[in-house]
Formats: sequence, structure tokens, C-alpha cells
Amino acid sequence: MRADGGLSIAVVADTHSAPHPKTHERLAALAPDLILHAGDIGDLGVLDDLASVAKVRAVRGNIDVRANDVPDELVLDVTGADGACLVRLLVLHIAVNGPRLRADAARRARVEGASLVVCGHSHVPFIGRDRELTVFNPGSVGPRRFTLPIVLGKIEIAPDAVRLAHVDCETGERWKP
Repeated sequence: MRADGGLSIAVVADTHSAPHPKTHERLAALAPDLILHAGDIGDLGVLDDLASVAKVRAVRGNIDVRANDVPDELVLDVTGADGACLVRLLVLHIAVNGPRLRADAARRARVEGASLVVCGHSHVPFIGRDRELTVFNPGSVGPRRFTLPIVLGKIEIAPDAVRLAHVDCETGERWKP
């Protein structure tokens, strides 16, 4: 947490070795404290580029077969100034079928005591609740798939709230479905 008690996390996924040319600019404008990559990184040099903006934590996606040093999942605790956990995140690549949380992902979240599941894979930006868990997919900043938008995610954590949003990578504006 920052001295003001807040934490800003940018979330990207599904870069597939080719993040949108404005990704770096959009991330720099957000000035996050941390960047999470929710898998399908592709060329691991993508993580080095992201790290020029902020510290990066990443999980391996289904295309990341050579990313042996990248974990399949992360459990991250965000603690307040008093040391109490404000939110526990489970980050993994595949967690949803449409708007529904997969049973295996829900089970992992419960075992870990997570309240927020961050995932990628579908390229579909999503914020929702299922099985008493909040689910956040940042969408994709990689090559466009079908007619889906090119977006990234933003998690703002304060001592009294967690706010989730999407940013259109092409325009820099807040993205809404």
C-alpha cells in the first residue's frame, strides 16, 4: 500500500507476444503500483517491457509452454497499514466459462481464501460476481480477436473499497460494454 493507504494495480492479459502499440503509454498514464499479467504472455520479453512501467507479477497461460519460471497461479494479499488483509486475489489464466466461474477456479479461490479472482483467456472484458466471489477479466491488449475490444484492467484498492474498471487501450478512455 502507498502512504495514502491506496494501491493501484493495472491488469493485462492475452498479449500473445504482440501487445497493442499504445499499451505502454496507457499503463504509464495509469501509473500503477503493480502490473498483473493474467497469462498468454507469449514472448517473455513482454514482461520486461511492462516492468519498465511498474513491478510485474504474471501467471502462465495455455500458450506459455516455455515459461517454466512463471507460475500457473498467484495468491496476492493486499494489506493495510495495520497489517490486516484488505483483499486476497487469486490470479490464474483460465477461470470462467462465459459469465460463470468454473468450479475448479471457485474451489481454488475458496481454498486460498480469496475474494477476487483475476483471469484472462477469453479476451472478453468482464466484471461480475459468481459463487460469492468477484471475478475480473481485463480483456486483452494483444491482437484483436473477432470484434472484441482491446482493453486492460484497473484495480483500485483503498482501505474501505475495491474498484474495478476497464480502459480502452486504443483511446485511453474508460471502457464500458
